[in-house]
Amino acid sequence: MYFQPKGIIPAMVTPITKEGKINESALRKLTNYLIEGGVHGLFPVGSQGEFYALTFEEKKRIIEVVVEETGGRVPVYAGTGAITTRDAVALTQMAESAGVSAVSVVTPYFIKPNDSELMEFFTAVAKATRLPVLLYNNVGRTGVNISADFVVKASNIENIVGIKDSSGDLTLTAEYIRRTDEKFSVLAGRDTLIYGTLCYGGKGAIAATANVAPKVIVEIYEAFMAGDHKRALAAQYRLAPLRLAFDLGTFPVVIKEALNLMGIEAGVGIPPVGGISPKAKEELREILKKMELLQ
Repeated sequence: MYFQPKGIIPAMVTPITKEGKINESALRKLTNYLIEGGVHGLFPVGSQGEFYALTFEEKKRIIEVVVEETGGRVPVYAGTGAITTRDAVALTQMAESAGVSAVSVVTPYFIKPNDSELMEFFTAVAKATRLPVLLYNNVGRTGVNISADFVVKASNIENIVGIKDSSGDLTLTAEYIRRTDEKFSVLAGRDTLIYGTLCYGGKGAIAATANVAPKVIVEIYEAFMAGDHKRALAAQYRLAPLRLAFDLGTFPVVIKEALNLMGIEAGVGIPPVGGISPKAKEELREILKKMELLQ
């Protein structure tokens, strides 16, 4: 098996109706909007997709809808992380049955497993599937950090093919890249560090802001790959205000509110997360206007 995660992969929001149900029509609309924006893959049921707030059956349906609507046009990566090994294995096997191309598995959260326990966790998930597996480091949300030493060891497991790094620590990202071989994909998980990650030799990004501005983020990657670093950096700078706008509301609602303003009915956060204030919404609207994402 050889599968290399690369390019720009949006961490998709989960559109929710006023009744708290999955908005399948909006999810299909978002899927097509992103593919038409030139993205290189799709990533449902991740942190931006509120995986922590969804039931097993809801996750299954979201993945099925995205796989169906994508129709093989780009790879689909599903988030299958969980607190326990048995739940992560069950989610991964469900995603495999649904037809995804790969899975991304965040470290357990709430608990703090040591490196030995963490290796057993990822090894069990990898052995339970034929799919490529991406590790997912998000210490700010989980309290568990994946060290460079750990990644070197994990990269020797046959179907562990890369890592999404949302630590915000570019030194750590660089060490992941320096100490693994070319076949192992290190992807930016902090949208302000996509250009920096590419400079170090990273393979792309799994990006929440790509829900809203796929063409801008794709430009960072494609300009960089074409050798036009000046244009890639300019696109990274254009993107920055949108990522920094996350502070306008409780994660992960700001990207949903941006999509609502753009005509994709993403709804609000799953309670207790709600919407954003009218003042924050106007600030967000101005950011989108300056990025030429609103008329």
